[in-house]
Amino acid sequence: MCGIVGYIGNKDLDSVILVGLEKLEYRGYDSAGIAVIHNGRLIVKKRAGRIGELYTLVNGQAFNGKAGIGHTRWATHGKVNDINAHPHVDCKSQIAVAHNGIIENFKELRDELENKGHKFISETDSEVIPHLIEEYYEGSLLDAVFKTVQRLKGSFALVILSSLESEKLIGVKMGSPLIIGIGKDEMLLASDQTPLLSHTKDIVVLDDGEICLLTQNSWAVYSFDGTEKRKESSRIEWTLNMAEKGEFPHFMLKEIFEQPEVLRRNLEHYIRGNEVTLLKDFNLRRLLLNKDRILIQASGTSMHAGIVGKYLIEKLARIQTDVDFSSEFRYREPVLNPNTLVIAISQSGETADTLAGVRLVKESGLEVLSIVNVKDSSIARDSDYVVYINAGPEIGVASTKAYTAQIMLLFLLSLEVGLLRGYVSEEDFERMRMELFEIPEKIGKALRSANSIQEVAQKFLNAKHFMFLGRGINYPTALEGALKLKEVSYIHAIGYAAGEMKHGPLALVDRDLPIVFLNPKTSVYEKSINNLEEVKARGGIIISVSTENDQRMRELSDFIFEVPEVNELFSPIISIIPLQLFAYYMAVGRGCDVDKPRNLAKSVTVE
Repeated sequence: MCGIVGYIGNKDLDSVILVGLEKLEYRGYDSAGIAVIHNGRLIVKKRAGRIGELYTLVNGQAFNGKAGIGHTRWATHGKVNDINAHPHVDCKSQIAVAHNGIIENFKELRDELENKGHKFISETDSEVIPHLIEEYYEGSLLDAVFKTVQRLKGSFALVILSSLESEKLIGVKMGSPLIIGIGKDEMLLASDQTPLLSHTKDIVVLDDGEICLLTQNSWAVYSFDGTEKRKESSRIEWTLNMAEKGEFPHFMLKEIFEQPEVLRRNLEHYIRGNEVTLLKDFNLRRLLLNKDRILIQASGTSMHAGIVGKYLIEKLARIQTDVDFSSEFRYREPVLNPNTLVIAISQSGETADTLAGVRLVKESGLEVLSIVNVKDSSIARDSDYVVYINAGPEIGVASTKAYTAQIMLLFLLSLEVGLLRGYVSEEDFERMRMELFEIPEKIGKALRSANSIQEVAQKFLNAKHFMFLGRGINYPTALEGALKLKEVSYIHAIGYAAGEMKHGPLALVDRDLPIVFLNPKTSVYEKSINNLEEVKARGGIIISVSTENDQRMRELSDFIFEVPEVNELFSPIISIIPLQLFAYYMAVGRGCDVDKPRNLAKSVTVE
């Protein structure tokens, strides 16, 4: 989950690499480091803490070389300190490596290298890599890397720099993402697209088992066995402005407010006239029409979107749908048969557990449909079919706009399949199609309540626990609301199905426990009212999310977030908006780092 960047060219090395690391800091921010060639020597600067600490350490030093690498760390092996920060070097400080991933056999390799006289100074698994390259170096850095990767087990994306061959930069991909940026008289490497946007739009996405060799004016890609490969470049569709905060104080707030435009963009992309065109691939359409089971596997926020998808698919398309955590799916020996379609959901398209689940399914001979945001990501490339949520770069660690976009895509999928299978009538289809185009405006209306939501948040800054309750299609909204709050404010929060209150959780309710109760106008409205009454009778503090002008909910609630009335099937997209804002303002009020919450990283690329 670390971020790595490499550069070779004529620009100021410290500027390019440090700015690149800033763009990648959401992938990890325990420590940061930089290695550059300066006057023919390898210079390494690294420090625990945020990128700002590294800026202070470098302090405007000018480096006259052309090549450098950088790393921002999310710690796995070894404490958070200066020594464990990357890049790591060999015994002679001639080879530097920045690593994203985990080397599973590092202990075996370290013991072997120590027996040969190598000295290690860190606790990390990554330090074995430059020492292996040193051990194998016999005049060719590339050959030494070829030999090194044959010894490594696990997940690794590497950028490699050496004063022995200072005009070269080497990248390696196995399990963790790595992209080449092709510029004019410059080449770059990065964990994702964001550090490349200010330099080039031409990229090459590396596949597992590939090594790239970059010079200032050339690039080549090889397989691990040394065979050169032909690769085609592609163009980045994102713009630099998409990855900037603009006038917003935090990316999270910017991304919350981008949701109307993101959903509008998807509606315009996937609806043409009176048709939903999500399944324009005839083979995918045929595939879905012949499946009697769908299995959704995802992690975190994407998993909550998947639970909403279960409600939508079963309601509209009448296909049995199960949802599983990716981290559990691959280890529980799931029952898969030819009539099952597996759907993988991931914002980044690099989530390690979800990617492993995709590969497990492929090995079983089944087909996979992925719903992702990042084009050319590993999950997208490994899937048989892919639909994109078109949310643009999401920088805030706590996912917001990707969540509502994922639900929108799941609804469009359910609607189109339901129509094709005959469970959605032409009249219902037309009615829902028209209602869909009202959703962005209604989200905009919900966002205009931000100030009043902030006022409520101020009253609960010292709360230690929250419980979120929802029923029916808004049960996953309760799960997601609780996740958002604990992610960014560090307050313990838990989501439950409201109907399960009497089976245990009701014991927790007292005057010190705020209850966030989701009860917009849906088919389970009255049932939810009964659950709310049970909580209120035991002294719980009620913060409700309800349909605007609902006098009954106003009377039962201590505080209320009102949202526009929508079709029940769309309600999770609307109901989550005030909860995203509430989590944001709680975090800001408590002085938390909203975009970079402690212990978390945006893209979980290791198990």
